[in-house]
Amino acid sequence: MVPRSGGTGALPTFVTIRCGDRDGYEHIPEDLRQAAHAHDDMLRRSGVTMGVAGDAVQVRNPEEAGVTTTPGQFMRADLPVAGFAVIEAESLEEAVDKASHSPCAVAHGVIEVWPLET
Repeated sequence: MVPRSGGTGALPTFVTIRCGDRDGYEHIPEDLRQAAHAHDDMLRRSGVTMGVAGDAVQVRNPEEAGVTTTPGQFMRADLPVAGFAVIEAESLEEAVDKASHSPCAVAHGVIEVWPLET
């Protein structure tokens, strides 16, 4: 069970990490791409916070001894991180359903769904 806090309402909150590349995206039919983008537009209109991933910066401050930054991502994946979304859903199953119609999931990428526990 995911706690019912952490978001804007009373529903559990999930973070999605969207991974995919241009090659996978371009190899699906145009109508399927358009439908996936329309789905994401519907999620945005319903209040989902969503964005395209920019360039990552690693931040470290071991034992408060001083902040260092390193350009680039720390986590590695087979596909590049393409974006993120923060969604609210009744359950993990509902969050998965919401994520499963988005471009990265449809275009041979992957979307990780992470419950936020607060």
